[in-house]
Amino acid sequence: QVQLVESGGGLVQAGDSLTLSCVASGRAFSIVTMGWFRQSPGKEREFVGTVDSDGGAVNYADSVEGRFTIFRDNAKKTVYLHMSSLKPEDTAVYYCAARPYVPSEDPDEYNYWGQGTQVTVSS
Repeated sequence: QVQLVESGGGLVQAGDSLTLSCVASGRAFSIVTMGWFRQSPGKEREFVGTVDSDGGAVNYADSVEGRFTIFRDNAKKTVYLHMSSLKPEDTAVYYCAARPYVPSEDPDEYNYWGQGTQVTVSS
């Protein structure tokens, strides 16, 4: 089992930056792929980005490419999502997820999920 807890969400203005954190416990963090997803009311859960087990390979959705950065600190069992140039359309609940396999953009492929943290971007 892997337990995940997200934090760092809040209310910001368009153009601001935020960094979300996801702390893992249980299974060895260094062997799992981590993903970030987001979901707005009435919408499907949306892929944001992934980072592989050693942090060397990252992948982003087109909607956040160039604005968001994912990185991880395996010693701290933590993965981060740094968000810059935030837009109102980035408003959503953000979730981190883990799978003990290669990265995937499909939320159904992930085994473990955090509780989510709300990010609200005002215009």
